Amino acid sequence: MAKLRWGMIGGGEGSQIGPAHRLGAGLDGHFDFAAGALDHRPDAGRAYGQRLGLTPDRAYGNWQEMLAGEQARDDRVDLVTVATPNATHFEITKAFLQAGFHVLCEKPMTMTVDEGEEIVRLAADTGRICAVNYGYTGYSLVRHMRAMVARGDLGRIRLVKAEFAHGHHADAADADNPRVRWRYDPAQAGVSAQFADCGIHALHMASFVIGQQVERLSADTVSCIESRVLEDDAMLNLRFDGGAVGRLWTSSIALGNQHGLSLQVFGEKGGLRWAQEQPNQLYWMPLGGRVQVIERGEAHLSPEADRTSRVTIGHAEGMPLAFANIYADLAEAIRADKEGRAMDPAANLYPRAEDGLRSMAAVFAVAESGKAKGTWVDARPPMFR
Repeated sequence: MAKLRWGMIGGGEGSQIGPAHRLGAGLDGHFDFAAGALDHRPDAGRAYGQRLGLTPDRAYGNWQEMLAGEQARDDRVDLVTVATPNATHFEITKAFLQAGFHVLCEKPMTMTVDEGEEIVRLAADTGRICAVNYGYTGYSLVRHMRAMVARGDLGRIRLVKAEFAHGHHADAADADNPRVRWRYDPAQAGVSAQFADCGIHALHMASFVIGQQVERLSADTVSCIESRVLEDDAMLNLRFDGGAVGRLWTSSIALGNQHGLSLQVFGEKGGLRWAQEQPNQLYWMPLGGRVQVIERGEAHLSPEADRTSRVTIGHAEGMPLAFANIYADLAEAIRADKEGRAMDPAANLYPRAEDGLRSMAAVFAVAESGKAKGTWVDARPPMFR
């Protein structure tokens, strides 16, 4: 099977997210890394791209140069990943969709709800894929949780509890550290800090697993470090469109927590518990039974879990493998589009522009509710109301 061609914007030398994308995209042999504009400094981006194996004519100085260059080629890239600073996501994603490219955008997809709705409409009008990198939903056992809920193992879902709480911004002395300060500055981060950074991952995972979307929320937001304008801790109450209740906590001052993403789902017939730092184990408690530990890679799991289990049972699964599952989904979607055939249902789980839009609507809803001392607000984007 011929490889697809992949390009990346951002994710340059020293980037936190760039290596995970390059590992994920290349893991299964679906994509060749063919083009890139990797740095806001043109010469540095070109040089780094060539060190990674790009040919000089496809190691671009900026995204505009890459867009023009790839449009003019018969062997243009099939998928473009946007991993630039948040405020640039909308402009770049829009330009590449309009030019007929499939796009995987880092979260948040946009900075406003209006921009998010424009991207959703544009993807529909162009027929191009616009995916959003909620990469943690690529974990095998997260896919299995979703399958268990969908096939009714838990019965009606009563409650979902999501957390994404770490302690890496707990030092008040970091107030002037430029790597931290921008996250709490409305001019650079928008209307939310911690929820927009981490909380939307937890919210998206909750919706992904239970198959329900949040309708209303009430938020208590606080800046525990008083010098911060935007929140570093938030607690949300949620109501989903399928009747489930949600609780979500996200924090950057939770000393002792490292990564801190976890999910618990409670239904009429049982409960599930999973944590990103121990992704190989899923805890299942059937009503009236005993706690069972489901191991990634064991026999007789769901097709969704089997398809996304990469290494032998007992070996650690990591974030680049979860990213690789998103890229494998996208490769299947692009090939199905090229060949005019239906997608494999087990692969049709990648996060879409609609997910990015819902997240941005939730960000603004949290900011509104927090300012109004927890007033319940509509969390849906206008186009989905």
